[in-house]
Amino acid sequence: MASTRERFSLEAFRHEALGDVGSTNTECLARARAGDPGNLWLTAARQISGRGRRGRVWTSEPGNLHASLLLLDPAPMERLGSLPLAVALAVHAAIRAVLPPGAEPLEVKWPNDILIGRRKTCGILMEGERLPDGRYALVIGTGINIRHMPQDAPYGVTRLEDHGCHASPDEIFAHLFKEMAEVLESWDEGRGIGEISRRWLDVACGVGEQITVNLADRSLAGRFGGIDEQGLLKLETGGGQMLSIAAGDVFFARTE
Repeated sequence: MASTRERFSLEAFRHEALGDVGSTNTECLARARAGDPGNLWLTAARQISGRGRRGRVWTSEPGNLHASLLLLDPAPMERLGSLPLAVALAVHAAIRAVLPPGAEPLEVKWPNDILIGRRKTCGILMEGERLPDGRYALVIGTGINIRHMPQDAPYGVTRLEDHGCHASPDEIFAHLFKEMAEVLESWDEGRGIGEISRRWLDVACGVGEQITVNLADRSLAGRFGGIDEQGLLKLETGGGQMLSIAAGDVFFARTE
C-alpha cells in the first residue's frame, strides 16, 4: 500500500477541466462508479445544478471557481470526521495566496466555511458513497465566489472582487491544487488531527463568542469553546455544560 506521502503527493493528483456540467460533485461520483482510481480534480466553467449543504442552491456562474476532488478510501471511516477541518485549511491558504494585503480578515467558520470580514465567500460540500466493489468514494466540492455571489443567502456573503482580488478561477485553482495535496499529507489519513486542529484554531472565527448552532431539528445557543480532539464543535451552554456537536450551521451573535 502506498504511503500517505505517495498517495497525496502533487504528482498523485490529476485534473480535468470541463465546460458546463450539472455538478462537479455529481460528475466525480459518476466517475467513481465507473472505476476511476481517485485523486481526480474536476473543474467546470459553470454548474447548471450547483448545490450546497442541505440541498441549498449554490451560485455557479462563469467567473467563479467550481472544483471537486474525488478520493477513494481516504481514511478509515472513524477518522473521516476531521477531514472538513483539513479541507478548510487548504481552501483558506489558496484564497490567502491571492487576497491583497490589507483586506478584511480571512477566517474559517466551523467547520469549513471561508469568511472575509465575517461574510461567506466559499462553500465546501463533502459527499460520499460506498461503491459496489467495497471502496468508499468521497468527493470534496469547493465553490469560491470570485465575481458572483448569491443575492438571497440567509447569512452575509461576499466575493473576492469586492476585496480587490481579480484572480482568475484557474489561478486560484492552481493554489488550491497545491495546498490540498500539502494538507492531506499533513492530515495523514486522520492520524494528523492534532496538528490540523492547531492550525485550524489559528485561523478560526469567533472562538469564545456567543453563537447559535442550527441543527436539523432545533437550535442551540451558547459560547463557542473551540473544537475537541476529534474536530467537533464545543458549545458551552447555560450552567457550564459543554456539548460536542458534529454538524450544524453556526451563526455569530454580533455579526449575523
